[in-house]
Amino acid sequence: MDNLNEKRLEQDDIFDSYFKNLTEKERAVFEGGISMGALFHQFVGTPISMNSKGCLEEAIKSAMENQPFIKKALININLEIAENDYVSLTGEMLDVTLIVGKEKEYKIRLNYIPELNYPLMYVED
Repeated sequence: MDNLNEKRLEQDDIFDSYFKNLTEKERAVFEGGISMGALFHQFVGTPISMNSKGCLEEAIKSAMENQPFIKKALININLEIAENDYVSLTGEMLDVTLIVGKEKEYKIRLNYIPELNYPLMYVED
């Protein structure tokens, strides 16, 4: 936002009126799910190296924190490659926590689960 005093979208009564049938937790899960899906489908496939890892983590964090109800994004890309190599980002590399909510806070996670062989999106609490 250009103006730090500018009201966020989720603070708008008209915006809220479209979600009056949801509890705050349901709304947090809804918004977190949209943000996780956007993150996954926008960034998976991005070329990444050890040199660009920090920049990509920060770009993902900034993008996620623009979304409604996202209070904080913790992004870690698990990358083990040689210094001069690069690979395409995969879901298995992403370890993401979104702190989501209006009054209360809920943790929405994206993490690779080896037993499932799958990058799972889930509600942690």
